[in-house]
Amino acid sequence: MQIQWNESPNHSVGRKKYDGQQEKILAIVNHQTAGQFPGCMSWLCNPAAQSSAHYIVTRAGEIWQLVRDEDTAWHAGIINRPNWALYSSIGFNPNRWTIGIEHENYSGDGEPGLTEPQYQATLWLHQQLIAKYGILIDPEHIVGHYRIDSVNRPNCPGPDFPWERLFNDLGGMNMKNINAPIEAWEVPAIQNAVAAGILAQMHDPRETVTYSEISAIMLNLLNVIRGGK
Repeated sequence: MQIQWNESPNHSVGRKKYDGQQEKILAIVNHQTAGQFPGCMSWLCNPAAQSSAHYIVTRAGEIWQLVRDEDTAWHAGIINRPNWALYSSIGFNPNRWTIGIEHENYSGDGEPGLTEPQYQATLWLHQQLIAKYGILIDPEHIVGHYRIDSVNRPNCPGPDFPWERLFNDLGGMNMKNINAPIEAWEVPAIQNAVAAGILAQMHDPRETVTYSEISAIMLNLLNVIRGGK
């Protein structure tokens, strides 16, 4: 597929950490636009918007890049009651370590969610970014904007965004409950389990668990109980 270029001035050069070093790209944040193409692209390229994204995927299946991957797009917005464990563990501006992908919103064509050309384009784009930056295929590293701002963006990138299909096609986990709410106690509980050595890494509370994973958890728990951590 071809990626077309239309630069937005709304970005920061580089991906600098607070210590001045370059931040690694760790995750993809998916969004939906507030309007149809090309108006949505014009807005994201308007300095008055003070927002942008690295990519826009249109209903027709076109991919437009507005900000270079190595630069910081202004797509994550305000952090407001996030339910994203990866952000909680990192603790600073997700714009600096994510790629933002906007999807042209419903255009009155009668097809809810993404069109098939749009889905195939975003699937291909996800595959390219995952391969290039080593992004993990799980719901902590491929997320929706609602995970960052659950108050003002509770439906972004839309209730019909094909999360389960996307993860299945990417070869990742099956997330049937990706849009289910996360209770306030769940993320701290998983963080405590990781700190105690019961879990090897952070997980989304809505993930399905295999028998082998349960076995590993039980063995880790026994080691902790026996003082073998």
